[in-house]
Amino acid sequence: MSAGAPLAEAGDRRAELARNLAAVHARIEAACAAAGRDPAEVTLIAVTKFFHAADVDLLAELGVRAVGENRDQEAAAKFAEVTRRADLRVHFIGQLQSNKAHSVVSYADVVQSLDRPKLVGALDRAAGRAGRRLEVLVQVALDEAEGRGGVPPAQAPALADAVAGSEHLDLRGVMAVAPLGADPAPAFARLRHVADGIRAAHPDASWISAGMSGDLEQAVAHGATHLRVGTAILGSRQSHR
Repeated sequence: MSAGAPLAEAGDRRAELARNLAAVHARIEAACAAAGRDPAEVTLIAVTKFFHAADVDLLAELGVRAVGENRDQEAAAKFAEVTRRADLRVHFIGQLQSNKAHSVVSYADVVQSLDRPKLVGALDRAAGRAGRRLEVLVQVALDEAEGRGGVPPAQAPALADAVAGSEHLDLRGVMAVAPLGADPAPAFARLRHVADGIRAAHPDASWISAGMSGDLEQAVAHGATHLRVGTAILGSRQSHR
């Protein structure tokens, strides 16, 4: 293989990511127009799990400023290799075990998947030991039968209070995943209701993280401020591994 081949492949990948990002941004702008919202209110998080550090760096070159990861072991290794880490905010969005709190705090700026009181204490202690503050979202279960993480909606305000009362965590709002195989709009409407209640008690908790590649329009319509988009930006994970 010639020395130029890897460079050509990197250029092709950069062009692919640029096209995909443009298409996603166009969808967000159209969804915001339909909802009467300003696109500047919406933060795009590129979900980079299963993709290499090189892709993360390309996304940063293309103007992406937030990336999301689901798996601690993979993310910790990846961000040790990312060269443009200073340009990015890293969101941890996967289910998190308390014993991984110290590791996640070492590379993540935001944990979106806080779903139980024990995790509040673990993250607070880890952030304190690291001498930093950590932004946190309460994950809300919109379909408790699926077991995809999250606290029942009725319990979310108490968990938010616990985060707000911690020493090293900053409560930013709520996160949820739409139920599989169902219209996401009613679920996102429920999430917005939960978010409104929490924000009434904690005015700085204004984030609503909802919406992925297949349902970002419905999420924008129901007030999402952060969209977690993987496949529509990076393509099929299997084909790029």
